[in-house]
Amino acid sequence: MMRWYEQADAERPAVIGSRVRLVRNWDEYVFPTRLTPEDGAAMLGRLKRALRELGEVDGRDYEYLELETLGDLERKALGERRVINSAIASKKTPTGLLVSENEDTSIVLNGTDHIRIQMLDTGLRLRELWNRADRVDDFIGGKISYAFDEKYGYLTTFPTNMGTGLRASVLLHLPSLSMGRKFNGMVTEMSRFGATVKGVYGEGSENYGALYTVSNQKTLGISEREILDLVTKVALQLSNQEEKVRHMALEKHRLEWEDEAYKSYGVLKYARRLSRKDAMTFLSQLMLGLREGLMQTRQPCSVYSLMLGIQPANLQKNSDRPLDKEELDMARAAYLRAELPELK
Repeated sequence: MMRWYEQADAERPAVIGSRVRLVRNWDEYVFPTRLTPEDGAAMLGRLKRALRELGEVDGRDYEYLELETLGDLERKALGERRVINSAIASKKTPTGLLVSENEDTSIVLNGTDHIRIQMLDTGLRLRELWNRADRVDDFIGGKISYAFDEKYGYLTTFPTNMGTGLRASVLLHLPSLSMGRKFNGMVTEMSRFGATVKGVYGEGSENYGALYTVSNQKTLGISEREILDLVTKVALQLSNQEEKVRHMALEKHRLEWEDEAYKSYGVLKYARRLSRKDAMTFLSQLMLGLREGLMQTRQPCSVYSLMLGIQPANLQKNSDRPLDKEELDMARAAYLRAELPELK
């Protein structure tokens, strides 16, 4: 089965994917930060039994993993693929993970909260993801009693998640818009409406690959519908602005853009060594060229899947020994040579 990120969605060129995440806690237990390993293991056993019929409700096949038994590399690779976050990946105490075959659904048990439900999909599909997450949430809520307060809503380990416990986000590719002088001002303006826009890869002011996430700042004092509407509205504004800037630039500089896309493909297809920064930059150019029809591949190509595949832990997983930085750069180039389809 193809994983969710291996499926390209061309409905909106600037939108890569959507995510909905819910956090919940069982009122019979203290938060995971205060839970003893023994109590954590006991709670995990009860939750695992309670969720045995989850696949029948969600229509998916799930694999159950005990994260503390996995190696650091496997946990980091799951983090790179957005199945879990870095805090959960570094956790050493008993933690369970239910993950669907295509990795579009994951439920972390006894992570930073007792239950963390996550749904992922390509394109702008927050409403559909919320409907799925809500069904799973109702199923789990029918098995255990959630920690809930009439004033503060769902109680969570971190106060920033209290209320609905809902974090909705959209992943955008904004190579044209982010180059403009007004972009930082636009991002600041979005925060006034309760949305956060952050770069995904890079250090300091750099953002390799021009990938950005839009998510809600608040979970308290705002309804689930309002959160979904807010994030959708901001994502649409940014993606529409990106497409507008792209079309204006294409009218004037189509040859230059086409040249950059083909050059990027050439480097990615034939290079023998590539740093993560360079590979992400060239993949961003390739994604732009493919989505704007400047070039075509013989087989469908999800550039975002390649972006995940070149991250350090996922590359390292394919090797039978630890790789140093230079060897990782060589492995990255070899991976792209093998995975990148031929052009038409």
